[in-house]
Amino acid sequence: MGAAVDKCVHCGLCLAVCPTYAVLGEEMDSPRGRIFLMKEALEGSLTSKEVAPYIDRCLGCVACTTACPSGVEYGNLLAPYRALSERYRRRPLMDAARRQLVSQTLPYPERFRAAFHAAKLAGPAKKLAPPALGPMLDLLPEELPTSEPLPAVVPAQGARRARVALLTGCVQQALAPEINWATVRVLARNGVEVVIPQKQGCCGALSLHIGEQDAARKFARHNMQVFPTDVDAVITNAAGCGSGIAEYHLLFSGQVDHQAADAYADMTVDISVFLDGLGIETPPALAEPVRIAYHDACHLAHAQGVTQEPRRLLGAIPGVELLTFPEADMCCGSAGTYNIEQPEIAYELGERKMKNVRSATPDLVVTGNIGCLIQLRTHANGAQPLPVLHTIVVLDRAYAGIPLLTGAAGAE
Repeated sequence: MGAAVDKCVHCGLCLAVCPTYAVLGEEMDSPRGRIFLMKEALEGSLTSKEVAPYIDRCLGCVACTTACPSGVEYGNLLAPYRALSERYRRRPLMDAARRQLVSQTLPYPERFRAAFHAAKLAGPAKKLAPPALGPMLDLLPEELPTSEPLPAVVPAQGARRARVALLTGCVQQALAPEINWATVRVLARNGVEVVIPQKQGCCGALSLHIGEQDAARKFARHNMQVFPTDVDAVITNAAGCGSGIAEYHLLFSGQVDHQAADAYADMTVDISVFLDGLGIETPPALAEPVRIAYHDACHLAHAQGVTQEPRRLLGAIPGVELLTFPEADMCCGSAGTYNIEQPEIAYELGERKMKNVRSATPDLVVTGNIGCLIQLRTHANGAQPLPVLHTIVVLDRAYAGIPLLTGAAGAE
């Protein structure tokens, strides 16, 4: 943590890209302000309780890292600080209960499905739910999509060009199972054999986001044991998962199994990066041109430096026009569990994002992260709804000859 603190020269270039500074306009809600606060707390000049509200309001989007001329790795300061302070923090009862509910449901697809159906059965009792649970309930869809479970292996079509293992994600399996099916279909069509470890679990990214390092390591160690090592890559189709796994280098520093963690992290790659590097079969031309606004998920663009690869894949579809829009680099407000923990700021950022997206008059919004997808859909369902799809679903539909705008807004 000390290296990140010492590098910051408080130049202020991070202010222009910080979502919370844009919304709140407070120095202490900016990256350089938070670095100062964390330093003071670590040195004992401020208490962690005094610092907590400002750290809690950070989305962890690390746009500041991209903008910083001094190379401050803000994420390498934020995550360890949150983990350290969480050990000694006493949260209000409902706050602690909400976090416990999140940590015990979101990483487990079956538990999430059970919790979803319980919430739906409660029906009118939703109005009686504690206010702390309201934002979580508001994000739930009317129904969960149904889908067949993924097989253990999906063979390549034609000559095999590569063999990979797929990380299927957690809540994504319940909320948008079509993303994983689209992933294996597109990979197979391009000559890639896909192994889907049946005993895999959460990657630990959600636990990392809320400062639970021990839980994150437990999740990570489980996957490191069940994933094969004789593959060309571990594929993720969720920016948050890819970013979380990249943090294994820091998470396992000093641990006895750090080499295995490093190897697993180095093998993991976003689906867009893998396909772009492999080279894809050009999809058939669309029956009708489609104007696409591509939203950069923060944990792809800023945390992993992935911006051009998804655009090249989408641009390879004849008939697609990629659009630009204002503040494209700014977070949409999802950020892991942020729209549950900080719903007011998340809502304002979601509305701001969709206003900017709509200014480009797209037919379709595309992103590469389940959290962003849910947040964007929430704010796209207005008087003039906009469909929102995952990058790989767009590519899969193009290959299958399915119109990209098929179905209602938000439908997978």
